[in-house]
Amino acid sequence: MSGKMPWLQLATVSTGIIGLGYVLLKATVPTPEETYNAMSPDLRRKVDANRAARLALEEGMKRQQQVQASDPESAKPVWADKS
Repeated sequence: MSGKMPWLQLATVSTGIIGLGYVLLKATVPTPEETYNAMSPDLRRKVDANRAARLALEEGMKRQQQVQASDPESAKPVWADKS
């Protein structure tokens, strides 16, 4: 019975350390909205421009995938024989 006690104690202490770390993480790390609101106006403009560029790129990729899905010939590899 005494051989099992150190494992129980180790598990309890480990759980406590992990729990404390989680609580500290939640208490100290700002949310993305708080980070955005704390930025200077010129940095916000850069972030907004990057976000708009990323969304435009994603939209272009979605359109390209839709075109490829509607045309079965474009789904074939370039080196495939035309038979």
